[in-house]
Amino acid sequence: MKESQSENRQEVVSLCMELVSKPSVTPKDEGCQQLIATKLRDSGFHIENLSHIDTTNMYATHGSGGPIFCFLGHTDVVSPGELSAWAYSPFDPVIHDGMIYGRGTADMKGGVAAMVMAAKRFVEKNPNHRGKISLMFTSNEEGEFVNGTPHMVSRLLERNEILDYCLIGEPSSSKVLGDTIKIGRRGVLTANVSVFGIQGHVAYPHLGNNPVHNAIPALNELVSHVWDRGNEYFPPTSMQIPNIRSGFGVSNIIPGECFIQINWRFSNEISAEEIKRITDEIFTRHKLNYHIDWEFAGAPFITRTGELLDITKKAVRDICGIEAEGSTAGGTSDGRFIARFEGCQVLELGVISETIHKANECTSAEDLEKLALIYERILEELMV
Repeated sequence: MKESQSENRQEVVSLCMELVSKPSVTPKDEGCQQLIATKLRDSGFHIENLSHIDTTNMYATHGSGGPIFCFLGHTDVVSPGELSAWAYSPFDPVIHDGMIYGRGTADMKGGVAAMVMAAKRFVEKNPNHRGKISLMFTSNEEGEFVNGTPHMVSRLLERNEILDYCLIGEPSSSKVLGDTIKIGRRGVLTANVSVFGIQGHVAYPHLGNNPVHNAIPALNELVSHVWDRGNEYFPPTSMQIPNIRSGFGVSNIIPGECFIQINWRFSNEISAEEIKRITDEIFTRHKLNYHIDWEFAGAPFITRTGELLDITKKAVRDICGIEAEGSTAGGTSDGRFIARFEGCQVLELGVISETIHKANECTSAEDLEKLALIYERILEELMV
């Protein structure tokens, strides 16, 4: 690992750089969780391996009883893409002008490092804290996700280990550290639609049946449909068509099938089942010959009020000197799986998100240490 114009040796920065140096592109972990486990075990944490199929999962705990507080994160990263677009090698982290460069610095190995060091510091100062402190990490959040957090949540539910609080270290901040706390996320539903027709020669359309032509009126109705108007926490439900495929790449064949992919990001004003019902009703009314494979990625969730939100806002105020705003904007996160624990308060707080999934991804070394202090302050307020 290299350093440029900085001698920042804070533990959280060092751990972040160690993690970034491991090329853990989804679903690989490349030893990240082993490194984390070693550091936590040295402070008295019990480490449980909950790996499943192609995914490396770990669940670390300290203490017993309730309440149960959980830090949630992931050790996998997206591909760095074209290496020539990077000023520095993506898996050889560099500190330059106070910024740590490397794939995963922001999403979310920086957050993981801050959570680990905050938990270590806290239990070393408070070995007899109340309740249980846990850390849950997966190597498959950026990919198919099924064998990651959902699997661990199912395991915990099976043994009736119910989380009371969950803080996710995703990069939630917008302009400065702590300005935004994600208090919820929209639901995600995808329809993979096949519309069937009759293949034929374009010069003899009466002998064919073009599924593209047939689908257009139904798609127009779906696009113009008002699913809901949102509320004070969520914007209106949005629907997008990211993919349409049909034909053979030639101009003289009527296709026999058209594939359409439709994605909804939906508020808590509507359910996945209602979206399915409306979609089926529109396709049926337009007399389409169709089949839909539905993919449900999670329902909307929200933490409007509660101890965790109050304490997190206060910690941001104390450490950063700003007032954090609650938001549900953006994509989704593994918080949608934690919402299966009835009554669990779920928030996301992490570094600035500006460079995530981009070349030259980076985060501030100073922000990482502040983030660890925020996390530690939250534990002090909740678990002492």
